[in-house]
Amino acid sequence: MSPLIWATLITTLTTSTIITMTSHHWLLAWMSLELNTLSILPLIMQSNHPRTTEASTKYFLIQTTAATLILLASLMNAWQTGSWTIMQSSSPLATTTLTVAIMMKLAIAPAHLWYPEIIQGTTMTTALIISTWQKIAPLTLLYLMINHLSTNTMLLLGLLSALLGGWTGLNQTQTRKIMAFSSISHMGWMITALCLNPPLATLTMITYVTMTTTMFISLTTSSSKTLSDLGTSWTHSPILLTTTMLTLLSLGGLPPLTGFMPKLLILKELTTMKLLTLSTMLALTSLPNLAFYTRLAYLTILTTPPNTTNSEYKWRFKTTTSTLIPPSALLTTLTLPMTPLLYLTT
Repeated sequence: MSPLIWATLITTLTTSTIITMTSHHWLLAWMSLELNTLSILPLIMQSNHPRTTEASTKYFLIQTTAATLILLASLMNAWQTGSWTIMQSSSPLATTTLTVAIMMKLAIAPAHLWYPEIIQGTTMTTALIISTWQKIAPLTLLYLMINHLSTNTMLLLGLLSALLGGWTGLNQTQTRKIMAFSSISHMGWMITALCLNPPLATLTMITYVTMTTTMFISLTTSSSKTLSDLGTSWTHSPILLTTTMLTLLSLGGLPPLTGFMPKLLILKELTTMKLLTLSTMLALTSLPNLAFYTRLAYLTILTTPPNTTNSEYKWRFKTTTSTLIPPSALLTTLTLPMTPLLYLTT
């Protein structure tokens, strides 16, 4: 792909998301969501592989279906209320349709099965974009609509997503699929935070983007696509693998690291609102996530790989470490003492 086409696609992708974030009209939001989908499709299919074709087709079908449901809901809303404003109170049918559409776009359970297959069929960089930047536009619509959505339904979907994201990620061996199920689980926590305290959801989103970016950059640098690749990367770059291990533990939400901050604050909000059953169940759903994160961390640092040809000669490869890794790794691991400051400013 030429630099001009790449720059055009990235600019269109960025602009369409910003238009969604600043729009108050349903048609403008729908148009920018469609533009966002069309600009990410060439990035998904840039590598000439059958899996990329399958991933781009699935992504197009899912995103188009969700955008069509959003257009249908906005038409029903305009027909009944006479207004195209996003924050206008909607009819129950339109609200339900919008909830289904946004859950499909965010890969919230039970509409999550398309997401791991698409992440697995793309490159690491494109998977990072889909896991982080592509979440911003649907979350913006949720921010604008949250006062008109059913709180009980959203909390139930958040709990279900956190639970299924952890359970289904236990038997995976591909690092991209593991990150996909991790994203599904984190979206569950984010939806729960959005129902309780929208600024807390913003802090959760920022933390999630930081940790996911660090993880994907580390996997890209070490060329680790499976669990076995993680073990053979120790002779390739020990410092990078140590960073990867700390990032994995932070994604799992272990206390000394940054990933513990959003979970602590969300559970605090749930407990304050007397939702003790929900907070207990949500805390228990993080255990399967922590199980496969700990397994990944164990494979990165604490095991000695077999002396195959790949592991024996991989130390000869020249490591081109990204300049983003040091600052993102610091934010991923050492931000927990700044929790009061971050919580009050967001």
